[in-house]
Amino acid sequence: MMVNEINNKVLKEKMFVKELDNGLKIFFMPKEGYTKQYAIFATNYGSNDSKFIIPGESEITQVPDGIAHFLEHKLFEEPEGSIFDKFSELGSDVNAYTNFNSTCYLFSSTDKFYENLELLVHFVQSPYFTDENVEKEKGIIGQEIKMYDDNPNWKVFFNSLKAMYHNHPVKIDIAGTVESISKITKKDLYKCYDTFYDPSNMIVFVVGDLDCEKVFSIIEKNQKKKEKIKEEIERIYPEEPSTIVQNMIEEHLDVSIPLFNIAFKDVDHSLDGKELFKKDIATKIILDMVFGRSSSLYTKLYEEGLINDTFESEYTGEVDYGYSMIGGESKNPKEVFKKVLNHIQNLKSLGLDQEDFERIKRKHIGEYVSYYNSVEYIATTFVAYHFKNIHIFDYLEVLKEIEFDHIQKRFEKHFNQDCCVLSIISPKDVH
Repeated sequence: MMVNEINNKVLKEKMFVKELDNGLKIFFMPKEGYTKQYAIFATNYGSNDSKFIIPGESEITQVPDGIAHFLEHKLFEEPEGSIFDKFSELGSDVNAYTNFNSTCYLFSSTDKFYENLELLVHFVQSPYFTDENVEKEKGIIGQEIKMYDDNPNWKVFFNSLKAMYHNHPVKIDIAGTVESISKITKKDLYKCYDTFYDPSNMIVFVVGDLDCEKVFSIIEKNQKKKEKIKEEIERIYPEEPSTIVQNMIEEHLDVSIPLFNIAFKDVDHSLDGKELFKKDIATKIILDMVFGRSSSLYTKLYEEGLINDTFESEYTGEVDYGYSMIGGESKNPKEVFKKVLNHIQNLKSLGLDQEDFERIKRKHIGEYVSYYNSVEYIATTFVAYHFKNIHIFDYLEVLKEIEFDHIQKRFEKHFNQDCCVLSIISPKDVH
């Protein structure tokens, strides 16, 4: 198979790409002079994918919530023990994470990279599920779920999603519930593994001062499956109205100062590739302009003692859902909420500041270039964007296309009070 080379002249970076006969795509980015190396083996499969049609079948398969995360845990187990010990012996740090849309297995090393890479590629392709080890894992993950239930930052975030989404699975905790994971069987795990861990649904991304041919050769040699599936996996998601469920949700937990999230539900969907990238970048610029450290709103709220330096904003934009979140700690979250909404209304009547836009745009270019000093950032961001049909090298080109007028329209449409929720975690009442 041919190796393609992608160059970015502005960044002075390049990437080598190869697709194997079984559909696995391998990406390698050389970083000369870097001591740290990093590799991710990722599947386009996350907690949202609990309803799907297996290629070659016509019936819908539905599995319990939390199964993608459960599967991630189980892959670290082998007949002769835990894979963690083997990576440890090779002096590397291995880890994994499951989010709404993907599951990633990764390691970083400064030595013995190729042995580590071989081990990563081997264990992700070697599931070992038994009735006994599945039952045992239910107890472990059940404890993890209970721990997160008491985590104020986790709760304020998930409560925001529950208040925004009626039907979409993004409102369901990634780990599922104690009840949902109790229904998971060995058969379910193998079914999900065989469907979503097919090489044609996966990628390997490697970055570091390494030998390109050796990287491709190790991955290719260690492939269990040789042929590509001809059909796509059909993922089934429920219809999601553009409305929100409720505009405020409050819970009491063990915190000394209230936590809050102000979230805006995105209703502009079904974009992918460059259009989705454009929306993503534009929204992040707006968040920086309106809520960033240099904004008038931040200064005002900070000086009034309504927020502290935990105040921050972020945007998540996927093909079928998206939201902006602004949050932090405050003694009076409802007052912050009121002032944020008033500020947005004022900006809508006055218009955003073009000079602000140009300044923040330049800042984002600088930040983007600096991110290429981090092998972790390059790898994790590449994977997240790749599954949305976006290439991170396109960032500067897409950013240049974003005009002030585009920002203004996006601001008007997205920051809509009718699609806005307030999530609060308040201290428990002391009697």
